[in-house]
Amino acid sequence: MRDAPPQTIHLSDYTQPNWWVEAVELDFTLDPKATRVRSRIRFVRNTGLAHGDLHLDGEDLALLTAAIDGVALSENEYQRTESVLTVPAARLPEDAFTWEAEVEIAPADNTALEGLYMSGGMYCTQCEAEGFRKITYYPDRPDVMAPFTVRIESAMPVLLSNGNPVARHGPVAEWRDPWPKPSYLFALVAGDLVAYSDHFITRSGRTVALNIWVRRGDEDKTHYAMGALKRAMTWDEQVYGREYDLDVFNIVAVDDFNMGAMENKGLNIFNSKFVLARPETATDRDFELIEGIIAHEYFHNWTGNRITCRDWFQLCLKEGLTVFRDQQFSGDMRGHAVKRIDDVLMLRARQFREDSGPLSHPVRPESFVEINNFYTATVYEKGAEVIGMLKRLVGDAAYQRALDLYFTRHDGEAATIEDWLKVFEDATGRDLTQFKLWYSQAGTPRITVEESFKDGTYVLDISQETKETPGQDEKRPLVIPVAVGLIGPDGVEVAPTRVLELTEPRQSFRFEGLAAPPVPSILRGFSAPVILDHSPRFEDRALLLAHDTDPFNKWEAGRSLSRESLLSMLKDGTPPAAAYLDALTRVAGDDALDPAFRALVLALPSEDDIAQGCVDAGLVPDPTRIHHTRKLLASQIAEAARDTLETIYAQMVTKGSYSSDAASAGKRALRNTALRLLTPLDGPPRARAHYDGADNMTDQLAAFGCLLDAGDTEIAARFHEDWHGDRLVMDKWFMMQIAHAAPGEAVSRAKILTEHPDFDWKNPNRFRSVVAGLAAGNPAGFHDPSGAGYAFLADWLLRLDAVNPQTAARMSTAFETWRRYDTDRQGMIEAQLRRIDRAEGLSRDLGEMVGRMLAHSRNTH
Repeated sequence: MRDAPPQTIHLSDYTQPNWWVEAVELDFTLDPKATRVRSRIRFVRNTGLAHGDLHLDGEDLALLTAAIDGVALSENEYQRTESVLTVPAARLPEDAFTWEAEVEIAPADNTALEGLYMSGGMYCTQCEAEGFRKITYYPDRPDVMAPFTVRIESAMPVLLSNGNPVARHGPVAEWRDPWPKPSYLFALVAGDLVAYSDHFITRSGRTVALNIWVRRGDEDKTHYAMGALKRAMTWDEQVYGREYDLDVFNIVAVDDFNMGAMENKGLNIFNSKFVLARPETATDRDFELIEGIIAHEYFHNWTGNRITCRDWFQLCLKEGLTVFRDQQFSGDMRGHAVKRIDDVLMLRARQFREDSGPLSHPVRPESFVEINNFYTATVYEKGAEVIGMLKRLVGDAAYQRALDLYFTRHDGEAATIEDWLKVFEDATGRDLTQFKLWYSQAGTPRITVEESFKDGTYVLDISQETKETPGQDEKRPLVIPVAVGLIGPDGVEVAPTRVLELTEPRQSFRFEGLAAPPVPSILRGFSAPVILDHSPRFEDRALLLAHDTDPFNKWEAGRSLSRESLLSMLKDGTPPAAAYLDALTRVAGDDALDPAFRALVLALPSEDDIAQGCVDAGLVPDPTRIHHTRKLLASQIAEAARDTLETIYAQMVTKGSYSSDAASAGKRALRNTALRLLTPLDGPPRARAHYDGADNMTDQLAAFGCLLDAGDTEIAARFHEDWHGDRLVMDKWFMMQIAHAAPGEAVSRAKILTEHPDFDWKNPNRFRSVVAGLAAGNPAGFHDPSGAGYAFLADWLLRLDAVNPQTAARMSTAFETWRRYDTDRQGMIEAQLRRIDRAEGLSRDLGEMVGRMLAHSRNTH
């Protein structure tokens, strides 16, 4: 049990520091157990404030010496707690001084993977959000920005830090980053690494050296990442006018990493799974993620690094904007229609779920206990949706003017959401006061649509409502762009897309001069992150599925029909309508459509999505019934579309050697979808042949899943024999076995796999492959009526929390929807949450998450 409640930080309490930093010099002598860090920091007084104390953050540091302007400080000249060192104002010069300190840290003992730690014998860092304070004493906050000069001494052959290399003399390397940056962007890497190198010529003619650093033996898996980096650099110049600003750009692949990647200035550190890829070991999805994440971290160079956030409450300023930029990039690279559907699927699966439960919070939170807990789908994905809405409302040209102004006005600064919106107001003349509510108001708005037609005039009555969320009982109307087009009864579009601005609780919009009642295509392109409450007839949705010119709403119509069929089957056993199966078959077999799009149309809603659909329909979701009902509908679709699926499987064969391009990936996606649907009908022979003939991991893994579902008792051992030497492929092996286990066997399978010699629970990727493989990948297994899945997760969260609180806290979100289930399941989950809450030595990270979920319990009982 925690001894005392941790301190809550509030946005309203923000104040500037008493002292700014003018320059930083760091000197590292690396040693696994006794690394020495010497710092020399030039401070200047914040002239806007009175002469005040110096506050330096520091955790788990052995302070050896401290001095001001060369004069050593005695212990009675400063105060030190577990997290802060304070030098009173009376001991400080009036206007400026140089702070010098030497500390000792033990990277090999740092299992939290925050600050300076070791991964497989390599030194690396992760400083966002507050990891730099575990390296040396410093004002570890994003609004304190300064240029860094770094000296590294080590026997390791490769020594890297931010910025440009200055010198290398034997075991010593020097780096200098000329651009002011906050401490969270500091990075250091030292190890026995090899580089895949290339170069990029900027639009102004400068040559930038590019390196992707990996462990020996991984060199052949870096070519795709390098190509993605160069495509991102070109795109950022062409679309946003942003040119890279250093002589070198380094990427390092690290096996032990809590997140996907980190945008440290000039030295991006990546989770290995988002760098290393070749066709035999990586799936099409892996290639897509690598391209998007490489771009995301590179784009941070301007939206996050050159312009950073003033405080951590402004996290969405850098993350939401950069996610939006990487979505634009991926759309340009791979096709906007499929990309938009993928983004919305992720938004609904993660952010809508977050918004509807105890962890709901605004895009810009008002308070936090542990900032690492706010690297959430709301900040990232909903933050990106807010940028997209803003662009949609002001138009492409005005958006570009505003972004140019943003980069000009705030380059080198730590900015706020108010700064961001002000450039749009200045560039467009538009008042964004009401729009700003998207940043401060939590919850997913629901818009309700009613329609009428008389004398050639069609009227849409649209209302909006946002339900109360934890800490926010009252909600105000938002600015919601609702993109609408109209389709005539003959399937011809009679009104092109028009963006309706919903600003009041209820508004009416008129369309005149129509010959007949149209079918509305509402929320085209998913123009706002809202829930649409509209009940068109089956015939209208079938017409949209067949004829809508908007790809997103074409897909949405089919998705809606699938969801409705599943809910009817769950409610009273009603079989799917023949017309629905026919419509799905026609779209699946339409060769004029993108194969990737057709694969998405054939994909059924996830089990978690169906569970939320049950809640919306007033039903208590039964995860086991949902699992079996979803399988039943898939088999009925396969029976109805058998001939079409057979044709797809025969025709969607990619010719020649493997290509990761969107067209080839789309064909594989559609063919593997056909394989998944046909295997339960025909048995495993086709899947075995598919597995044996696969020349790429995409096809092999698809067949592997089919064979696991079919009960093949030998395929797991065979896969392991083939791939046990590849750590990233083995992550897939662990995950797939649990995700494809029968619900009643999933927990026991997970337990067996945690005892496997290859299971390293301290590696975040391997831990997630098993624990998330159950909690997120097999909902019916996780929610087994016995409660065994809940106990399994709680046991592992408590064990992991002691060594890696960040990953433990993020994994705890598997419990966030617990209030949607029956009373027995609620009781068992609550018991596990309370067991965690009572644990001795519980971290601030996990403690805050569990506390928020239990607070929701108290509020709803």
